[in-house]
Amino acid sequence: MSNLNIKNILKVNAIWLVFLVEVIIFTVASGGTFLSSGNIVNITRQVSYYGIASIGMTFVILIAGIDLSIGSIITLVNVVCAYLMVNMGMNMWLAVLLSLAISTLIGLLNGVMVARIGIPALIATFASQTVFEGISYLISGGRPISGYTSNFGLFGRWSLGPVPICAIIMVVCFAIGSFVLNKTYFGRYFYAIGGNEEAAELSGIRVNRMKCLIYALSGLFAGLAGIVLLSRSGSAQSTVGKGLEFDVITCVVLGGVSVNGGVGRMSGVVAGVLIIGSLTNGMILMDVSEYTQMVVKGIVLAVAVGIDCLSKKRQAT
Repeated sequence: MSNLNIKNILKVNAIWLVFLVEVIIFTVASGGTFLSSGNIVNITRQVSYYGIASIGMTFVILIAGIDLSIGSIITLVNVVCAYLMVNMGMNMWLAVLLSLAISTLIGLLNGVMVARIGIPALIATFASQTVFEGISYLISGGRPISGYTSNFGLFGRWSLGPVPICAIIMVVCFAIGSFVLNKTYFGRYFYAIGGNEEAAELSGIRVNRMKCLIYALSGLFAGLAGIVLLSRSGSAQSTVGKGLEFDVITCVVLGGVSVNGGVGRMSGVVAGVLIIGSLTNGMILMDVSEYTQMVVKGIVLAVAVGIDCLSKKRQAT
């Protein structure tokens, strides 16, 4: 095998090598606890909800956009779904469907503000984040909502054999996301818009419609992540999703999706999710403080974006 082929293989699989090194470090540091079956199950439960949310964020970043409202959508879905079941006595499945419809509409609203009105994505989604975070607080009154049916544990606490159902939901969502990107014309449109929006428009792609669709999908996946988190936590909190958009963006960018749009694969995002999930879990096992964890995650995000920007500069040169 030539040196060039080896270099290409290492380049393509570099993110997985990083994950392997991380696993080895935390396994040694924890005395083997990190790779215990109980901890592996715990990690899969922890990563499931922001893994699901990262799929929608991948679509958004592929078109060189951003969605800061994901955390507040997750919070709103938590509060609304719990409120419908506990305070209004609504059927579990109907409450879930209605909550997902609301999250999709919020995503669509973001898309309309970005594509139709022309508000920069950073500002539009930050405004949505602020508005719906406040609405969540108004609905819940700042108090936890609990007492819904035990069957709701299906989404976040139940397991199928040794495998948590929330992990199965995440895997199915990643499979759907990968299929959309690799096997449908929608996926080709996502890459085209992110690569050169003007050229995509001239080639006949309805860019504004696609942006609305992409932000709606981001809202849908964020809503599903909110359902999983609500099921896992056992009660709805008006601050539960605060800051989660940061973890989601870090997973996506670390997974190789370019912040400049047009470049990225779903398999890389899977690796990014596993790295951030393992990093969080490993630091907890090592009794690292919450604030130190924030510093480490911030550095990881800055390094990932920096590498992407340097790569773009080299390509341009």
